[in-house]
Amino acid sequence: MTTVSLRRAAATLIAGAFAFAALPAASAVPAVPRKPEPPRSAAAITAELNEHVELPGTAWMTRPDGRILVSYDSTVTGARLQALTRQTQRFGSQVVLERMPGKLGKKLGGGGVIWGGEYKCSLGFNVQRKGRFYFLTAGHCGNFAPHWYHDERKTNRIGTVHHSSYAWNDYALVVYRSGLKPGGSVSLPNRRSQDITKAMNPGINQLVYRMGATSGLHSGRVTGLNATVNYPDGRVAGLIRTSVCADEGDSGGPLFYRNFAFGLTSGGTGDCRSGGVTYFQPVVEALNVYGVTVY
Repeated sequence: MTTVSLRRAAATLIAGAFAFAALPAASAVPAVPRKPEPPRSAAAITAELNEHVELPGTAWMTRPDGRILVSYDSTVTGARLQALTRQTQRFGSQVVLERMPGKLGKKLGGGGVIWGGEYKCSLGFNVQRKGRFYFLTAGHCGNFAPHWYHDERKTNRIGTVHHSSYAWNDYALVVYRSGLKPGGSVSLPNRRSQDITKAMNPGINQLVYRMGATSGLHSGRVTGLNATVNYPDGRVAGLIRTSVCADEGDSGGPLFYRNFAFGLTSGGTGDCRSGGVTYFQPVVEALNVYGVTVY
């Protein structure tokens, strides 16, 4: 090739290079920003969590500021925690994640006032209907045994389960055996008692007391309402969340303040040595379902 031909070829290549460089790069095209999901109501978020999250060891409730507090216990790690995070992060700042110490579970075992099957639970509130006497306890206790006794050897029968509801709810109605006419008060330590005459739903920050067969009398505050809890064997919704501690065997025990009945111990995390979170079935719901009253 001659010198002139080489020069012409080089000029053609340079011109082509400039023409190519003048084309816009694909990466320079601005991406269309993804619109964030619009804010949703607390009820809508709770409904989605109820539908899509069935992970044991988790719980959620609406905080006073309108945001949803999603709690998880020590069993929710690794892939399970990642899955929970994916489910909640799409709600942005409307959802707050919280790690609870210990393992979320029902407060069965450990010694109790009432005994049924292989389990020990706590008696909640005495109630009546048309001259018949009953007591309320946790539904998961009622599911485990048809008959309940005063003693571990099961020689002194208190009564028979009339109805029990668990999961989704956590209450049971036990009819006292014929001849028993119990008082309407809650037994306290040192042979004291608290008369119960009314039932109501508590408010946030309400001072409350809980009596349990294992741990006795403890106090705390209401920290949330309408909470949903995923136990290993089922979900319970509409619960009262509190800062009161509880131990195994306290299931079914009463939550109250003065003469007001609030709830029945369902479950939680921790214990009365290290503290924890405890959830309660609202007693008003159970009273309405069974058509009974405190007295």
